[in-house]
Amino acid sequence: MSDIASLNSRFAIPGAVSVVSSNGNLPAIHINKPGLCSGTIYLHGAHVTAWKPEGAEEVLWLSQKSGWQNDKPIRGGVPLCFPWFGPRNSTEYPNSPMHGFARTKPWSIESISESPTSITVSLSLQNDASTMALWPVPFMLRHRITFSRELIMSLEFTHAAKTPIPFEEAQHTYFAVGDVREVKISGLSGARYIDKTDNFNEKDQAGDVTISAETDRVYLNTTSAITISDPVKRRRINIQKENADATVVWNPWIAKAKAMPDFGDEEWPHMLCVETANAGPNAVNLAPNQPHVMATRIAVSPL
Repeated sequence: MSDIASLNSRFAIPGAVSVVSSNGNLPAIHINKPGLCSGTIYLHGAHVTAWKPEGAEEVLWLSQKSGWQNDKPIRGGVPLCFPWFGPRNSTEYPNSPMHGFARTKPWSIESISESPTSITVSLSLQNDASTMALWPVPFMLRHRITFSRELIMSLEFTHAAKTPIPFEEAQHTYFAVGDVREVKISGLSGARYIDKTDNFNEKDQAGDVTISAETDRVYLNTTSAITISDPVKRRRINIQKENADATVVWNPWIAKAKAMPDFGDEEWPHMLCVETANAGPNAVNLAPNQPHVMATRIAVSPL
């Protein structure tokens, strides 16, 4: 608690930003800028858990069953997957955590700044003994989040290895929807995708994406903007990507939701993941000392 009080004393912006002890006594940055937006980001995983433009409904989905533990990821919001996506394909490191280590590490606050139209938070993560034991790469990772009428998230990676480093990454965004069976996702028609629910077979997308069963797809070579049309909430969620060549679409449906202890049995109709990613065939291979920035820009509009 004394550490949180110290962070609040250093970084709080009166009337707009505070650093608080939140769920599970995890430190979080709470944003509430009247006339603009509210939002929350946890230092645990640099994890954005809420963003609500003034006059709109909450845009991000968060499970009521999330465990809020230091060694567990938060279920919902925007987990960061890095430096691999999904289960790691490695016999050398058989106990590697799902989706990498970034989403369960404590991040450091670098800066919090305010403008008339936004609040920007910059968090950082560097290699330490625990990361080197899993992934022996000296690195710096930064997550810059701008809360405004839009939500802008930029993930910047640099490394000091002497050879090119392959890695995967994702901003694993969970969106709140009225009923996932009613939404349509546009912007992916014509794309080829890996269907992880059908033995990883590759298929072609024809028209809008709709959800009528468990869905776990990696859309390849996709850089265009994506729109989620939600007739129940009567809104569109517009997603733009930068330096991201893959898009992941996921909903666990009934059986998988019941099998996950941090996911409520009846929560699946009200969430949809549309993820900005570089994964699988679209993984990145980054030269030494070369920066890489992957970004997502999210906006909402009436349907």
